[in-house]
Amino acid sequence: MIDLYCAGTPNVLKIEIMLEETGLPYRLLPLNVWKGEQFAPAFLGINPNGKVPAIVDHDAEEGPYGVMESAAILIYLAEKTGRFLPAAGRNRHDVLQWLAFQAANQGPAGGQFVHFQRYAGPGHDYSLNRYRTELHRVYGVMERRLSAVSHLAGPEYSIADMAALPWLVSLSNMFRDSVPFVDIDSALHPALSAWAARCLQRPAVQRALKAHATIRSGLPEATDDDKDRFFGRGRYAHRMA
Repeated sequence: MIDLYCAGTPNVLKIEIMLEETGLPYRLLPLNVWKGEQFAPAFLGINPNGKVPAIVDHDAEEGPYGVMESAAILIYLAEKTGRFLPAAGRNRHDVLQWLAFQAANQGPAGGQFVHFQRYAGPGHDYSLNRYRTELHRVYGVMERRLSAVSHLAGPEYSIADMAALPWLVSLSNMFRDSVPFVDIDSALHPALSAWAARCLQRPAVQRALKAHATIRSGLPEATDDDKDRFFGRGRYAHRMA
């Protein structure tokens, strides 16, 4: 059994997809990140970074084993099952390169864009434009790649695809009406849209989306102080001496 500590985030959906694709038994253990449950000592013992997702594999060879960071979790599960990550050679490194691209580019650009588009309020035009421009660049990189190959790492579906898809779905759901290029069905990036459609047709992806929809967000009940703590602002912001 694998425990998946979770909230309703794209990074959590990555892991749900992988667990459904591999058929590994798992259970969802939601944390209310808006109330700071990710900073409880027991969870920090699993993930010192205090973020979801994190897993505990209770069937690991040497006893229960915790893994943090979504890319590392995907690699761990791929090596545990021998699926969706080639064992050696260029094909393996192609997957790892595109997984790193997602973790270092698509995810951070998307997350900062969401913050400044939805949560930062007025007076942050430079930051919003900066991350919207970077996100647009990332979509262009993915469009060019998927115009040449059927999946991000080449001809085969892999953990690189599982990592990238949730961010496209999430941003499209939030902003397709106001920011046309993030629409997952946009004619602005036909190859990317066709790839996403193929991924979304996979039964395991559909099961993962259903599981993800059961995770309740604590945002509707979050106080202003909860939001300040989550975003590291207000009295929680670091001040220069």
